[in-house]
Amino acid sequence: MQHFKPELRIPGPTPLPPRVLQRMAEPMINHRGQAFKEKFPEIMKRLGPLFGTENPIYMITGSGTAGMETAVSNLVSPQTPVLCLVGGFFGQRWADLCRAYRADLHVLEFPWGTGADPQKVEDYLSGHPEIEIIFLVHNESSTAVLNNLKEISQARGRHRALLAVDAISSLGGTPVDMDTWGLDVVIGASQKCLMTPPGTVFISISQRARSYLEKSSSSRYYFDLKKYEQFLEKGEAPFTPNVNNVFALECALDLIEAEGLPNVFARHLLLRDMFRAGVKAVGLELLVADRDASPTVTGVKLSNADQFRARIKELYGVEFAGGQGPQAGRTFRVGHMGYATPLDVLTALAVIEMDLEKAGQATKAAETVMIGRKP
Repeated sequence: MQHFKPELRIPGPTPLPPRVLQRMAEPMINHRGQAFKEKFPEIMKRLGPLFGTENPIYMITGSGTAGMETAVSNLVSPQTPVLCLVGGFFGQRWADLCRAYRADLHVLEFPWGTGADPQKVEDYLSGHPEIEIIFLVHNESSTAVLNNLKEISQARGRHRALLAVDAISSLGGTPVDMDTWGLDVVIGASQKCLMTPPGTVFISISQRARSYLEKSSSSRYYFDLKKYEQFLEKGEAPFTPNVNNVFALECALDLIEAEGLPNVFARHLLLRDMFRAGVKAVGLELLVADRDASPTVTGVKLSNADQFRARIKELYGVEFAGGQGPQAGRTFRVGHMGYATPLDVLTALAVIEMDLEKAGQATKAAETVMIGRKP
């Protein structure tokens, strides 16, 4: 059997830059010691431009879902009227979490593979003035849809509802402007565009949402944001944090800042457009229309998707993700976020070409896009 350099092209966890991997290998330090206290608040502040906020950003050791549950447990009391916008697996997760915390749950569903319609959101809110919180996924990685966060926020008009956003697979790959767009909760995670290992989640809340920390009657302990707020003032986390991930993030932020956020966002758009052009060139059908296409992950329709994924992993060492929910077995998803370059996209397209015996078609289409828009 041949030995391959593994090529992970899934929507997270993502490949890591060598400098980040080296930083992870450094000796452990005391999470209550002076060295950590001096660095930790500074690193959290450096996330501000990615969130588009002047508000504090808190770190919780856990998966992206830990961040989502933190938002729900701090905002939702039993019978709080909430609206979940569901158009994929992670939108459904918002609904499941709200149900677990006994919210008065309203669900506005959209077809999987299409973006949430701001007009429908506005219409629903006009008929339900009691809604207090809207839960939304910015980048629905299960379907490769990027929802128009700015327009959905504006659709609230004068409605009182807070807007809580899962930006786990978009933060650092496409603009999120929390303060300007009037977002009340934004959640990000380490293992996607932030180019660090899984295990840390980041959350910021608006002043308007802060009042819910006092009035929420839901039980919580580890996820109590008031604890994180109190300890951040001392330069610490309330519970043992993922220390190495903090310093991996510092290294990743060095790389992001050196590239420049506008260039980071432009690179993700380039990778998206290259991959979509290549998929079309070999006659495969994309899951999402151009207007809703994610800059960090692309979904492709294929009747034998799971067999195809297993075959290219075995033959070439390249790993794609499967479809989820109603699209399981009929789609595959390719991540192009974080530590990713045009060459990575060409590699992904090349194995698709070889499997379909259409060598050259996809890569030529992608190269045309790359030449027209320099990375």
